[in-house]
Amino acid sequence: MTEKHKTSDNSFEENLSNDYVPKGKLGDLPVSNGMDETLKKQMEKTKEEIEKFKKELVKKFKYIEAIGIVPAQAAAKIEEEYEVPEEDCKRGLIHVLCVIPEDQFKEIGKVRTETIRLAKEINNKLWVHVMTPVDVWNLALDSKFEIVEAFAMSFPVLDKGLLGALRVSEIHKTLVLKKFEKYVSGYIIAGSLTRGEVVPTSDVDVFIIIDDTDVKRMPRLELKEKLRSIIYSYIQEATAIAGVKNILNVQTYLMTEFWEAVKDAHPVMFTFIRDGVPLYDRGTFLPWKSLLRMGKIKPSPEAIDMFMSSGDKLEEAIDRRLLDIAVMDIYWGVLTPSQGLLMLYGLAPPTPKETIKLIREVFHEKDKLLEKKYVDIIENIITFYKKYEHGDIKKISGTELDKFAKDALDYMKRLKELRKQIEKKVQQKSIEEVYKDVFGMLEALLKKKSEAAVIKEFEDKLIKQGKFPQRFLEELKFIAKTKKEMEKEDKPKKKKDDSSSAKEIRDVEKSRKYAAEITNHLIEYTQRCDFMAMDKTRFILKAKERKAEVFFLENVFVVEGSKISKVVNNNFQNSNTEELKKQLLEQNGKETKIDFKAMEVLKKNFGDFELGY
Repeated sequence: MTEKHKTSDNSFEENLSNDYVPKGKLGDLPVSNGMDETLKKQMEKTKEEIEKFKKELVKKFKYIEAIGIVPAQAAAKIEEEYEVPEEDCKRGLIHVLCVIPEDQFKEIGKVRTETIRLAKEINNKLWVHVMTPVDVWNLALDSKFEIVEAFAMSFPVLDKGLLGALRVSEIHKTLVLKKFEKYVSGYIIAGSLTRGEVVPTSDVDVFIIIDDTDVKRMPRLELKEKLRSIIYSYIQEATAIAGVKNILNVQTYLMTEFWEAVKDAHPVMFTFIRDGVPLYDRGTFLPWKSLLRMGKIKPSPEAIDMFMSSGDKLEEAIDRRLLDIAVMDIYWGVLTPSQGLLMLYGLAPPTPKETIKLIREVFHEKDKLLEKKYVDIIENIITFYKKYEHGDIKKISGTELDKFAKDALDYMKRLKELRKQIEKKVQQKSIEEVYKDVFGMLEALLKKKSEAAVIKEFEDKLIKQGKFPQRFLEELKFIAKTKKEMEKEDKPKKKKDDSSSAKEIRDVEKSRKYAAEITNHLIEYTQRCDFMAMDKTRFILKAKERKAEVFFLENVFVVEGSKISKVVNNNFQNSNTEELKKQLLEQNGKETKIDFKAMEVLKKNFGDFELGY
């Protein structure tokens, strides 16, 4: 166990006031000037060659975003990660990072070919790594933080903003971790840097999550302020060391309050998790990001009510506040409920700019639920606020303010009606998906098309034969009935009361619950059937010191540990899970035949062996 991970008897609060300095990674990458002394001497000697390499490359590919020389002490780690041949490693390679925009991804092969050619002509020790910003972020998302750190600390030969922003973040991260690494749960970058919109003067948005679950004596508000002052004190130092113009915007959250904000579906948190890339993570942020991608983090009904309620006190606020406060209340009063409705519709909380676009595209153009008048209202309010925020508007007349207030209140009234329409649409979509999932699986399993035929076959083949509980038949009929009733209600003759709407919601939720139960049993049942079919083709090979699984399919497959091979032309050839699975499915129901020629190949590879089930 390394020093930085040793358990300390000191409390969280005590570590804020002492010098807790763990060892760094990659032999302590330089934070003094971004380049170590060995690399400085090497750069002086090869300066003209490097400049020529950059000039020739940029002349042909003007869109290149960054070229950097990777620190020498990171070479071994880089060479291990990218599997550089040993004979090349011994030559003392100079690793060069070349970043092209994501929208030029299709050109990456052409750029890589040209960089290799230039490197060989100019200096055969240059080893170029061509990638897009997304490739860099993927390294971080795979928890390869040391590789990202090495690229971030590259000496910039050319930089349109990416390397500088990444470098100042890494330096600040290093300073923070050296103070209290044990309690930093995650150090995440977001904003324009990860969205691919960075320029040399872009702000760098950073989120730091502190694990406060071990706090015993200090009140959490006091703790947060103390942490914030320490973390903020490093911003100026990191900026000076990095030598960049980027401003670090650091947000510090305690883990407990951050999780509360996520559960309340705060748009900032959703955007942060969606766009954020960790430069350091102790198993907290990446699971949240995975859950969000899988759709497992969803706003609760209470959270949607919270967003909608933001506009309820709009009229009172307009009457009692002056220009700046009134304008702000109008802005948030229409923006936040609009975001809430987009969340109810099934979309992630958008930025203000995205909100206008989505309101227009989804509710007005696509679903025809919202009239253009109301789209224009929210667009005018947000545009006015942005001009006010940037100082382009200094004052507002009473007539203009009255109009904004009236439009905002009209918009809020319409939004409350729109919520009912969306809830109805969401319920209809939900029951359709539930019905499609269950009946789709049953159609594939029972080879029947019509609903009535599926239900009858389900009863005869699965219920009566005891393969599924009797209640599943009634649950399946309930799902079908609920779908029919929702379709009848699609064009109501008269306005429904709240009790009818509540019953629909209950029925849909009950259908979803029934569908999940039936679907789980169907998956288990089909897996058992597939396993029985697969087991007929599967044999266990036992040699003197080795053991493997052998499948006699169209090809003979051998699974040894995590490696999958197949026998082709009396030799082993690398294969994969997809190819094995495909042939297993094709073999289903067919007679298994032992390939005796393949047995000879197995003997040649394993020696004497036994083959059994």
